[in-house]
Amino acid sequence: MSFLSLAALFILTVALMEGFAYVMHRWVMHGPGWFLHASHHRPRKGNWELNDLYFVIFALPSVLMLLGGVQWGWGNWATAVGAGIAAYGAIYLGFHDIIVHQRVKHRYVARSPYMKRIVQAHRLHHVVETREGNVSFGFLIAPAPEDLKRQLAGMDAGRIRDARGR
Repeated sequence: MSFLSLAALFILTVALMEGFAYVMHRWVMHGPGWFLHASHHRPRKGNWELNDLYFVIFALPSVLMLLGGVQWGWGNWATAVGAGIAAYGAIYLGFHDIIVHQRVKHRYVARSPYMKRIVQAHRLHHVVETREGNVSFGFLIAPAPEDLKRQLAGMDAGRIRDARGR
């Protein structure tokens, strides 16, 4: 494959990972995988939570593709796909764990309309403590916060945290 084709495959993989992340978050993490993800919707005690195992689980296909492409002769296409999955994981880590949840302390303040939108959408996702009735399951593409607030307003208030996160 040409360099241009590999670069396009890498970019396509990163883009498709947003859809994969949405599906996994909506129907696996808030479905049968809630036993791990529930820890992420509660106040964290310590540096780690059970939900962090998803980072390891979702890294496995990337590692497999990178090994296949680099060591096992599957072809450069596998390396490009593995690198695209890894790139999405790095974007997710930076956005989700560092910017939104501040697992690494920083002073960054979202100023661009795009960053404000995705940060606020993710925070609105976390006002619901149960696995049902949540909004905004994507990470890089998010509905308008006003739409999410309208959806939340019609839900059972017993599942929604107050403004102080309780």
